[in-house]
Amino acid sequence: MKQSTSKKSRENTAFLYPRLSRDDNLEGESYSIQNQKKLLTKAAKDMGYTNLVMFVDDGVSGVTMNRPGFNAMMDELEKGHAAAVFVKDMSRLGRNYIEVGRLMEEFFPEHDIRLVAVSDGIDTAEGDNELAPIKNLFNEWYARDISKKRRISNKIKGNSGEPMGPPPYGYMKDPDDPKHWIVDEEAAAVVRRIFDLTLSGLGTMQIAERLEADGVLTPKAYWIAKGINRAGGGKTLPPTHWNHSTVIRILTTQEYCGDVLNFKTYSKSYKLKRRIANDPENWAVFKDVHTPIVERPVWERVQDKRGKARKRKKQDGTPCMFNGLLICADCGHNLHYHFNQKNHDIKYYTCSNYKGDRGTCPTTHYVRVDFLEQVVLAEIRRLTKFASKYEAQFAQAILGCSQKNMEAEREAKQKEIYALQARDRELDVLFEKLYEDNVAGKISDERFARMSQKYEAEQAELTVKVKTLKAEINKAGSQSVTADMFLSTVRKYTRAKKLTSSMLNELIQYIEVHQAEKVDDVWEQRLTIHYNCIGVIDIPDELPLPHPEISVNTRKGVSVSYAPNAFIATEIGA
Repeated sequence: MKQSTSKKSRENTAFLYPRLSRDDNLEGESYSIQNQKKLLTKAAKDMGYTNLVMFVDDGVSGVTMNRPGFNAMMDELEKGHAAAVFVKDMSRLGRNYIEVGRLMEEFFPEHDIRLVAVSDGIDTAEGDNELAPIKNLFNEWYARDISKKRRISNKIKGNSGEPMGPPPYGYMKDPDDPKHWIVDEEAAAVVRRIFDLTLSGLGTMQIAERLEADGVLTPKAYWIAKGINRAGGGKTLPPTHWNHSTVIRILTTQEYCGDVLNFKTYSKSYKLKRRIANDPENWAVFKDVHTPIVERPVWERVQDKRGKARKRKKQDGTPCMFNGLLICADCGHNLHYHFNQKNHDIKYYTCSNYKGDRGTCPTTHYVRVDFLEQVVLAEIRRLTKFASKYEAQFAQAILGCSQKNMEAEREAKQKEIYALQARDRELDVLFEKLYEDNVAGKISDERFARMSQKYEAEQAELTVKVKTLKAEINKAGSQSVTADMFLSTVRKYTRAKKLTSSMLNELIQYIEVHQAEKVDDVWEQRLTIHYNCIGVIDIPDELPLPHPEISVNTRKGVSVSYAPNAFIATEIGA
């Protein structure tokens, strides 16, 4: 707001309000802010006003009345600091029929304020203008029509695969084709680093702290430094202060796979600017449109890892690499990490649902971490040797495993859907019978209300479950993890000498831990590795791959050894 420093009387003061929005650019040069200022200044001076105060909203729609310049002007008017308001036409004041009408019929007369709409020929000092309400109505209709046309245009563009929003951090518009995104290598390096740190086992808060410690600019600060105008307010924070929410947003952005996702949000009305999250089933997804920053298997693996609870940490505060990967083969619950209170070097996992800890699982499914590390590393080494020496057989094996695993999961989920739908039909029958009993007077209205509410709540829950399962089936069907992709991931660890969190996260989905059983006076424990997207893979016994020999002392007189063919841990001397 620019206001004269000299004190003028209210009668000599007029507020000038030019406004321009994206919709008005279609109207031509006469609607520009500068031309509106010139027009309003001349009109106000011609009418004898000497103290002119300018309030401007540039690029703000007239549909909303919540505009910075407009709000500032209204505050000053309420304080009685002006006698008149000048606008180019009534649409500059707003394109909301009800709100503009309230201003003209109530606010301005109540505060004794003169309204002049220059181009419309409206001046309230000359009396009421019968055409003003009609003009206000036409202004709102214009906004509604523009909104309708834009929605149709956006629908056509969105369904054709054209990106509907600005490129995310890591991409920028192609100077030769604004509809196409190209990789911004400087920002893309940060995106890749965030994914790598996640696969290495770090949490989002830890990643944010590391980026801040290294002085990495946040996306908003990066765009400002590059002179890129991006929307978004929020608090003013140091340019290197990363929030974990920013890291989460980057980790969940599917566009980094090279995809375009349109219609992720929508607005209920042209008057409501707030965007509402759309159901994923209503999105328009176009794959492999631009160059990916993150390989699709890596992105999918990160989504899978983020869906698992990984809370327990080591004594030094760092998470154990097996957290969230070990499940009980009997009850399906996660195994929890522990360490021996007397000897912290002894670390182990047990079933979180063990009945000795008030659960329902009858046994602990105890497994030592040091033994687990050696066994899993040995199995991954055998897998990499299989891939490097017998590539054709390996590709055929994992392709078959992948198809078999996906089909088994699909059949299990489809079977569960059938059961849920059957229960839904059963509830319809029960509700009908309940209604008949109520009409016949066999049950009271109160009981009918309680039972019907119970049935309706259960049916609503069933609907949500069915919808979720169908979405999971569709997601599994759209996953593009192939034998070649998994093979390239395996090759990364051909010379691995140490097990890392990144290795586990990229290769393994989960490990089933069975309870140790005594067979011929020898304790045996079976572990089953489920690899990402392909499930369990069996290495043919006829291939000349060397078997590692692993033995770990667990306590005095007892040791654990590994039999690779059956993937069995054997306790000798128990």
